[in-house]
Amino acid sequence: MGKKYVAYVGTYTHGTSKGIQVYDVNLEEGTLTERSEVEVSNASYTAVSKNGKYLYSIEDEGVAVFKRDHNGDLARINSVDIDGMRGCFLATDVDGKYLYVAGYHDGKVTVVHTHKDGRLGSVMDGVFHTGLGSVAERNFRPHVNCVRPTPDNKYLCAVDNGIDQIKVYRINKRTDKLELVDIVRCPRESGPRIIRFSADGRFAYVLFELSNEIKVYSYDGSGDVPEFELLQSISTLAKKEDGGVSHNAASGLALAPDGRHLFCTTAGENTVGMFEVNSETGLLERRFVLPVSGDYPKDLVIFPDNQHIAVANHSSNSITTFKVDYEKNIIMMKGKPRKIETPNCINIWPVPDGEDIEDLEA
Repeated sequence: MGKKYVAYVGTYTHGTSKGIQVYDVNLEEGTLTERSEVEVSNASYTAVSKNGKYLYSIEDEGVAVFKRDHNGDLARINSVDIDGMRGCFLATDVDGKYLYVAGYHDGKVTVVHTHKDGRLGSVMDGVFHTGLGSVAERNFRPHVNCVRPTPDNKYLCAVDNGIDQIKVYRINKRTDKLELVDIVRCPRESGPRIIRFSADGRFAYVLFELSNEIKVYSYDGSGDVPEFELLQSISTLAKKEDGGVSHNAASGLALAPDGRHLFCTTAGENTVGMFEVNSETGLLERRFVLPVSGDYPKDLVIFPDNQHIAVANHSSNSITTFKVDYEKNIIMMKGKPRKIETPNCINIWPVPDGEDIEDLEA
């Protein structure tokens, strides 16, 4: 653990926040110390390039890219318009050739070319989802909430919160276009929100915002078409709800660096849950669901030491950090909540050390 790490927190900027807040990370103490702030209009999500040298951010104008120096500080390189409404999620492909953008407001998946020198290039493709959802509050329209390539880089999964589907696209490297090859249809009014894959690429974990559960799928990309098989559904809630009316919404999902634990947050009851991952079967066993001492935990991150977590509480304008006790299945708060206005996302990455940093997850 000799590497130096920094945390980036993306925020909305309709108040006093400027955009991305940079923090120094103390691994031993499990704490964050504010260092600097970078101007980005409404930074709703950030991602890092596979070599660790560049940081991408959603902004009102489209997508921005920043060069990361040896301390993790950021210097803007350029921005591009994504020919649509402001995005909500970013992911890079395994080869570092493309940046994928999820559009919640317009139901669009956008592919942006990334140059080797860090610059963002032109929009290579843009696909609008079609179809009707089943939840009136979401206007029966597509809302792409998350995009993530499969670990084998054969396909792109686009999680649509509005129409309860995960659309799976083939990435045509010759034409730089997306080709729809499969649809994982989820239960009506379940609201799929985020997909993450196990380190070995055999399992996919999908967080469902409205049904407040995690579904485990096996994934096999060895054939002509991708194969997803549902293996398990498990609740994110501390207790079953009364009356059948949902006031909770599963919000954040993160795999620990050790690959043995999956964490999620649920707004409403404002909790964080930890699940132990069976490395052979991919199945989850719940260890705890506990309060986060904040309101609307929109995102969370596990420290590289696997011993601490930080939660971005959007509505209470705070970040709370905890030490995880895996034997007692509890968390202990580290200091007072750190104030930050309307945090949207939080990530921790090692700083560039002059050599490429392989396999950083966006």
